[in-house]
Amino acid sequence: MLPLKDDIPSRRFPFVTVVLIVINVAVYFYQLSLGHANSLFIWKYAVVPKAITSLHQLHPNSTIFPPLTLLTSQFLHGGFLHLGSNMLFLWIFGDNIEDKLGHLRFVLFYLACGAISAVIQIATFPGAEVPIIGASGAIAGVMGAYFLRFPYARVQTLIIIFFFIRIIRIPAVVFLGFWFIFQMLLGIPTLGVAEGGVAYFAHIGGFVVGMILFKLMEKYK
Repeated sequence: MLPLKDDIPSRRFPFVTVVLIVINVAVYFYQLSLGHANSLFIWKYAVVPKAITSLHQLHPNSTIFPPLTLLTSQFLHGGFLHLGSNMLFLWIFGDNIEDKLGHLRFVLFYLACGAISAVIQIATFPGAEVPIIGASGAIAGVMGAYFLRFPYARVQTLIIIFFFIRIIRIPAVVFLGFWFIFQMLLGIPTLGVAEGGVAYFAHIGGFVVGMILFKLMEKYK
């Protein structure tokens, strides 16, 4: 299922959402310009669980203090599809959450969801030496907030099942609920088995953290 748009208009221009998208795209094209040096760039700014838990960078050329990568890693991506899907989800769901929280609170919310979701992923594989990159955890937090705040919004969704291709409008509670369950089904079997691949527990954790943080931040706005 691929979301195309929702039916909840934002009351003001989603300045922060647009800026986040621009920064992510700019960083990705910078990564492409580095060629073979992109590998070192990723090692320097990505989250590496073992580096976080030991507070010691594993790569000899990585000089950044490991906990800072909980923020920097959110702006790195491993490919165009990785970037494109993340930015699409951010564009569709981010504007309404920014609208409800306000620009500054949304920045704090977004970065906090990304950082905490990475910590949750690290907790599942604390000794892993594989870099973790991407905005998925932060965006999962946005989706969790949307799930909580706009459950009955309609999401125009592209459905592709073999030769069956349709665009249908799905309640957000169904779309996002299905996405969360799908992450659970794929993530739970990897516990204690794999270190690399998709950071499913960053997605799961980010979604739950997003609901909690949004509830708190909206309440004390």
